[in-house]
Amino acid sequence: MTLIKNLGRNIRQTPWLRGLPNEVAVISLIAFFVAIGFGIVAPAIPVFARSFGVSALAASSIVSVFAFMRFACAPLAGFWVNRFGERFVLTTGLLLVSISSFLAGFSNDFKHLIILRGAGGLGSTMFTVSAFALLLRIVKPDQRGRAASAYQGGFLVGGLAGPAVGGIVISISLRAPFFVYATTLLAAAAASAFLLGSHDKTKIEEKIKYKTSESLRLFGTALKNRAYRAALSVNLTTGFVSFGIRSSIIPIFVVEGLKQSPSLIGFGFLATSITQASFLSLAGRSTDSRGRKPSMILGTSALFISIIVLVLIQTPIGYISSMAIAGIGAAFMGAAPAAVIGDVTGGKKSGPVVAAFQMTSDLGSIIGPIVAGSLVDSLGFGWAFMTGAAVSSMAIFFAILMPETKPREIDSTKSNK
Repeated sequence: MTLIKNLGRNIRQTPWLRGLPNEVAVISLIAFFVAIGFGIVAPAIPVFARSFGVSALAASSIVSVFAFMRFACAPLAGFWVNRFGERFVLTTGLLLVSISSFLAGFSNDFKHLIILRGAGGLGSTMFTVSAFALLLRIVKPDQRGRAASAYQGGFLVGGLAGPAVGGIVISISLRAPFFVYATTLLAAAAASAFLLGSHDKTKIEEKIKYKTSESLRLFGTALKNRAYRAALSVNLTTGFVSFGIRSSIIPIFVVEGLKQSPSLIGFGFLATSITQASFLSLAGRSTDSRGRKPSMILGTSALFISIIVLVLIQTPIGYISSMAIAGIGAAFMGAAPAAVIGDVTGGKKSGPVVAAFQMTSDLGSIIGPIVAGSLVDSLGFGWAFMTGAAVSSMAIFFAILMPETKPREIDSTKSNK
């Protein structure tokens, strides 16, 4: 526990977190633990599934069932957040994924593995919804963009470190990554239970319990807001393009379309991570100072341009350039929509509103690979990428039409200084 506290103290000194509440540092630390563990276990999951003698389709369903459970259980997690509080749901969700992952490492048949990964999907959505809802509720309106960037940064750093360690762990045993993942999640749960609890409990765990009707009324009000619908469209685009097409189709495109070594795949994804990390702080500050709308337009436009570059310049240089531009888009698309959600809810408990926001990303990551894969098989890579461009252009359209949601008091406060 002392090690976790020291790590959290060091993280608070980073540019992403200066001036933000301590809870933001803790939530970012939790995101780091989750991401580094997932980066270790993700490459091993389909290979481990195949070791039970199942087909490639069945092995890939291990990934799908996790995503499906995240999508299907998000509304339930949203209501739990309002009923039991963010910290309780956050800690419980992390423990559920940790225990299910630990048991998955002992799986003796495919059936047990898929059931346990499904349970992990439920815990994952509990963690995501509660952490995001808490993050938006504890920060001031003029900190929402930076807080979202810090949270995104925790995932990014952990995601970069995970695969680097994962190769060593997999070489020991295909079961070993599950045990390591369970351990990192246990560390995340400890940070949630003890470090969040050590701060202002009244602030973190309001005793007010919202009724279901009140939660639904808040969600209905949010749906009528054009800015909220724009945030949903941007998050759908993130899931469809960034998590869907980029993760499932681009690796195949590099090997089969560009006729390059698989090593080039890693360089492209590294380019995305580097530019995303480089622009995270700027994206957060810009979202809080210039407004949510400009950042939404900039992020979605960068993603659209990255796809067009990939279609028009089908060379290794074009591929690396496209992935680098996509990283810029990811930085702004991570900060601005999150700030919009906080503005729309006004810092109130917002489980269902946040749950719907998460569901759009999960939905995009589920249907993106299916649509893109079908188009690659029938019409080629270009058509698959242009579908991503079409979805991105839809997000740009909604972002242009949305009203600015940055509270006016932020501007008035700055003008008085």
